Amino acid sequence: MKRTIILLIALVVSATSLLAQIPERPQPARLVNDFANLLSDGEKQNMENALEQFARKTSTQIVVVTVPDLEGYDRADYAQRLGENWGVGQKGNDNGLVVLVKPKVGNSRGQVFIATGYGLEGVLPDAILNTTIVNEEMIPRFKQEDYYGGLAAGLNVIMDITRGEYTAANYQEKVNAGGSAGIPFIIIFFVLLITLFGRSRRGRFYSPGRSLPFWLAMGMMSGSGRSSGSFGNFSSGNGSFGGGGFGGFGGGSFGGGGAGGSW
Repeated sequence: MKRTIILLIALVVSATSLLAQIPERPQPARLVNDFANLLSDGEKQNMENALEQFARKTSTQIVVVTVPDLEGYDRADYAQRLGENWGVGQKGNDNGLVVLVKPKVGNSRGQVFIATGYGLEGVLPDAILNTTIVNEEMIPRFKQEDYYGGLAAGLNVIMDITRGEYTAANYQEKVNAGGSAGIPFIIIFFVLLITLFGRSRRGRFYSPGRSLPFWLAMGMMSGSGRSSGSFGNFSSGNGSFGGGGFGGFGGGSFGGGGAGGSW
């Protein structure tokens, strides 16, 4: 009897210890939680601003979490626990989404998982998340250690589908056809003007990412992938998304939906 009680206590302590390894809800609440230090301060702020604006306009809460290790958890279980424990999304609507990233370190494979709340499972089917958003938009950039670019590319598509600019099926059709949303014509027009102007004045091309404005350089980068739209959603800090900051999580629930991959 004593041995049974001791064993039960050990199991409870072990389970409690394991659960404690999942990060606690951040105080104050944040949408971008870079525990693995993969992003610069400017990148984190730009992404936080964009996700705050998206949450205010749509009520859908998207949380980005990077961790140095999954502490023995399966990536899906880890992401689902985060979403449930933090209460990501609105109570009743369950419109929360968690993007979890663990970087590749040494022989430890990189992992990414997108967990969807109950309310988003129909809007973002697991197949779309897995075969296109994760494998086409995110992992190729993660392999190059471009974590900001991979997150921005994936989030851009997720936000466009969620706000109804096109459906997941429309996006899948474009990917299957080998299409790319590319760069809006107006951006191409201005790039050409700037390039020609630079050549005539200085005898050389402008270099994207150096001479071009940040939003324009990021827009050009997005055109090389399949992502719809551009990284313009992540283009600026400096108050362009209004004040107030993120107001906190709403108590959403998660039921196991989502998809991920590794590299």
